[in-house]
Amino acid sequence: MRIWLLILALAVLPFKVAAQERQVLLFAPPALVETGVMSYILPRFKLKTQIAVQLVDDPAQAQVVLGDVGTPVFEGAGQVWAFQVTQPGGWTDRFAGWLAGEIGRDTILSYAPGGTAVFRPPPKVAQPVAEVDLVGDPALGLQVSRLKCARCHAVDEDTRLTDIGSTPSFALLRGFADWQARFIGFYALNPHPAFTQIDEVTPPFDAARPSPISPIQMTLEEVEAVLAYVGGLAPADLGAPLQSQ
Repeated sequence: MRIWLLILALAVLPFKVAAQERQVLLFAPPALVETGVMSYILPRFKLKTQIAVQLVDDPAQAQVVLGDVGTPVFEGAGQVWAFQVTQPGGWTDRFAGWLAGEIGRDTILSYAPGGTAVFRPPPKVAQPVAEVDLVGDPALGLQVSRLKCARCHAVDEDTRLTDIGSTPSFALLRGFADWQARFIGFYALNPHPAFTQIDEVTPPFDAARPSPISPIQMTLEEVEAVLAYVGGLAPADLGAPLQSQ
C-alpha cells in the first residue's frame, strides 16, 4: 500500500511544481496598491491564464515593476503608471503582454469602485517625424511631375485643368503632415501599384494582370527629384476649419 502511495505522490509532484512555477512576482508602490486595483485585476488575470501574480515589497525581488519608468499603461491616482520587465521570459512576458494589451487595459480601466472609474488611458506622446534630406533636383522633379503625374494630379498651376478632379493636387498633398512618406513610397499606395514601376525596386507586372492604363516607369533619381520639387511647394491654403453651431 505504501509503495502505491509513493508512486502516486511521485506522479502528482511534477504537476504541483509546474503549478507553483506559473507565477509572476510584481512590485507595485503602496500608493497604487491602496487604490484596490491590484486586488481587482490580478485575480482576473489568473482566472484567464492560470498564472498567479504575487505582490512583493521589494522591487529588486520583482520580475515586473510598476512605477513611473518604462511602458506607460494607464493614468490615475496622481500619475502615469508604467511597467518595466526586470526578468523577461516565460510567464513574465505573458503578464507584461497582458498589461500592455487591449484586454489588460480594459480590465484596468473598468475598475470603478462606487461607480467612478479610477484610471484612464495614458496620454498619447507625439512621435517625432524624421525629416528626409531633399537631395533631388527640383527642376527635374517638376519636369517628371508634368510628364508622368499630371494626367491624374495637378502638379502646378499650369496643370490644374488637365488633372482628374477627384485626385488631390501636389499642393494639397504637401499640406499633409506625412507628405514625405507619401511621396517617397507613392508607388506602393493604391492605385499606383497597378500601373507604376520603379527601376530596381518594383517587380515586373504580372503577365496575367497587365497595367489597366499606359504604365509609368520611373527611376529612383526621378522619385527623389519629385520629392525635392514637392518640398519646395507652398502647402495649399484650405482656409479655417469648418465650425458648427
